[in-house]
Amino acid sequence: MTAADIGRLDVSLAVLAARVDALTALKRTRMAAGLLAEDRHQCDLDDTAFATLPCTCTTVSTAADYPGFDAWITQQQNLNTATRRTR
Repeated sequence: MTAADIGRLDVSLAVLAARVDALTALKRTRMAAGLLAEDRHQCDLDDTAFATLPCTCTTVSTAADYPGFDAWITQQQNLNTATRRTR
């Protein structure tokens, strides 16, 4: 980090509050746009047609394709649980 970087970060409370307000407004705008897009998707007539297309895919892999994976993943989960308990 250089002195120029620190100078950019060292701003008055008013500037900081303005930046937070701008970010909050941007977040609200993006959230509203996302909600509107989801509403449009719910009313999409093509979505129903797409959902009724026949699916010809079958199971891509089985446990036999990856011998030992079940035991390995169980071990990883146990290690994860043990690590979280010691924190």
